[in-house]
Amino acid sequence: MYNYFKTVALCAALLLTAADAGAARRKPLKLSAANIDEIVAAMTHEEKANLIVGMSRSFSDAERADVGYTERIVAGAAGTTYPVERLGITPVVFADGPAGVRIDPRREGDEKTYFCTGVPIGTLLAASWNDELVADVGAVIGNEAKEYGVDVLLAPGLNIMRNPLCGRNFEYYSEDPLLAGKIAAAYVRGVQREGVGTSVKHYAVNNQEINRLGNDARLSERALREIYLRNFEIAVRESDPWTVMTSYNYVNGEYTSESRKLVTDILRGEWGYRGAVVTDWGGGLDAVKQVKAGNDMIQPGMNVQYETLLAALKDGSLTEPEIDRCVRRILELVLRTPRFSGYRYSDAPDLEAHAAVARDAAAEGMVLLKNDATLPLDCSARIALYGVGSYAFTAGGRGSGDVNKPYVVDLRDGLLRSGFTLNPAVDSLYVEWIRRENERLAPIRAVRPWYLYDLRPNEVREIDSAIERGAAESDVAVITISRTSAEAFDRHIERDYLLRSDETALIKSVSRAFRAAGKKVVVMLNICGVVEMASWQDMADAVMICWQPGQEGGNSVAAVLAGEVSPSGHLPMTIPVRYADVPAQNFPLNVPETGLNQSYEHYSTSVKYTDIPNIDYTNYEEDIYVGYRYYATAGVPVSYPFGFGLTYSEFELSDLKLERDGEKITASVQVRNVGKHPAKQVVQLYASAPEGTPDRPAVELKGYCKTALLRPSESCRVSIALRIGDLAIWQGGETGGWSVPAGEWKISVGTSSEDLPLSGTLTLQEPPGRTN
Repeated sequence: MYNYFKTVALCAALLLTAADAGAARRKPLKLSAANIDEIVAAMTHEEKANLIVGMSRSFSDAERADVGYTERIVAGAAGTTYPVERLGITPVVFADGPAGVRIDPRREGDEKTYFCTGVPIGTLLAASWNDELVADVGAVIGNEAKEYGVDVLLAPGLNIMRNPLCGRNFEYYSEDPLLAGKIAAAYVRGVQREGVGTSVKHYAVNNQEINRLGNDARLSERALREIYLRNFEIAVRESDPWTVMTSYNYVNGEYTSESRKLVTDILRGEWGYRGAVVTDWGGGLDAVKQVKAGNDMIQPGMNVQYETLLAALKDGSLTEPEIDRCVRRILELVLRTPRFSGYRYSDAPDLEAHAAVARDAAAEGMVLLKNDATLPLDCSARIALYGVGSYAFTAGGRGSGDVNKPYVVDLRDGLLRSGFTLNPAVDSLYVEWIRRENERLAPIRAVRPWYLYDLRPNEVREIDSAIERGAAESDVAVITISRTSAEAFDRHIERDYLLRSDETALIKSVSRAFRAAGKKVVVMLNICGVVEMASWQDMADAVMICWQPGQEGGNSVAAVLAGEVSPSGHLPMTIPVRYADVPAQNFPLNVPETGLNQSYEHYSTSVKYTDIPNIDYTNYEEDIYVGYRYYATAGVPVSYPFGFGLTYSEFELSDLKLERDGEKITASVQVRNVGKHPAKQVVQLYASAPEGTPDRPAVELKGYCKTALLRPSESCRVSIALRIGDLAIWQGGETGGWSVPAGEWKISVGTSSEDLPLSGTLTLQEPPGRTN
């Protein structure tokens, strides 16, 4: 009897085990970190193609219902990936942009607003030379992205400022690849510490906006490696961005998103990148070539791309392993997103706290260029405020880099909040003028495309009496000159780079009247990119660039003018004496406006045009001699050199020490505040190749460090580390490689590319290869 019951129990256990196994087999397969390969194997060709091609395409009503029409998850987001619900694959939501999250502030049937903080433009962040500050700004943007349901931020933009007229320079960081790469890496780390991803862009050599979809950037392998890829390499290696965005343009005859050399061989093979690669929106022509190159996602997506991939899989021109590589990397991205983890976004980020971060960051990135015993101003000073820019402050650029922010503090309001008194006659004249100008421009602005630069008010015409009254009744004049730009168009020399005749006349008239009365004139440059200064700067006693400082700009400028914050920004680019001195003369100049998106100026999906220089193709004849590399080497005078910036105090640098430990070099220097105001200083390290090294720049930035706030007489010792491999140069052509020339290297330390009071030597006996 005992054996009978034992047998029955054993049979029951076996039946239960079989039932459990059957239940396990019937349990739906859902994506997890442990089963990516199983998910890929379970996906149909249609699901794989859908995952690669974005959601902005035609769907039937049934399909829209099936995918929950993911474009509507976050109103105003740039795009999404296709969800596969049966396998637990959630969509990824992408949103612009570098100066804050770009989504719609209003939603249909919803009274709530969804504003995002407008932080300072990228150029200002780079001008801070402060990696920690940039990371904090990135964290603000990352938090708002997460709380609004965005998974990946399409930022930062880190293309090189090859030419000062590029319409998108305001989003970018520098003419120098090291500074651009380091600032971008800090931005990425800040955003991604909030648990959302970034997309460093535009990879690569996207340095003009006119015809960027059809332009072929033609350059040497040396320039490509040392200048236009080095910035991306630094950002990728130091911050591990979740995605990289390929650019629209060709590089040496090949679309970047279709280039296996750029996307697979260099980005993944040489740099070890393991994230996903996504096209710029509408980039490239051949979906199969893009997948074969290793470009994982095609955004925003068209039906023809989906159908092309399916047809290629069917006829064998695209293999299963090739498409599976892209799918696998997209799934790895999905696993990292807040949406996949079930994060319950609040739609209520702390905008007040974030505004404070933006305000502080803006103040630190302002660059004081000139100060003849004028600044800071006493808060009891009576200010005559001139220039329409003072009353209609430009917070940021237009296009995908724009942000729907809750407000913009102009300079007038910032000065009043800081306790300054404004001359009432001048103030009332401008307030009324701006009101009328805004009424005039309103109907035009209402229909102006999002991708074109904002229209600015004209300067006041009848200004003479207001200037005379201001000089008689005020202590100081402050004039603001503003500029704005956007993607899809490059700046004009006459309209943007040079001051207009009415602006120059204003500065001249104010300067004459105030100096005759023994009073000072301050010019504030509220600009998206550099302007010509040599012809008018002597008429000003102080000149400061506040760039486009974000929504809190007026408060930030006022804090600096009042001396609450000492300016500590340094130029991330050179300001030339005249445009003719710019080394990158091959550039589309003064292209007539059409009112259309001129990214497509001479573009066709069926033919590659090659007949119009600087439109169809651009020859990078300056090679590696971009910005200060050219000016310093050729001995061309500049208005202000790369890295330049004044504070309200004075600093002394001394006791340079160079120490080598294997492949690591450490340069340390003593920094002392010898002035009368608390301030910060930026210490910059440059290297010069051994004498006899052919065709090298006179100096190249290799490191930098910003001090903490130093009180008068206070000092600190700062250290800048670099590797021997950081001195490597590209030798040879397409098949060349990196090497470090042997001999005596000069290491110089100072506060700009022209002010390098300390130097030492580093002797390399053997030319070590560059380690990746």
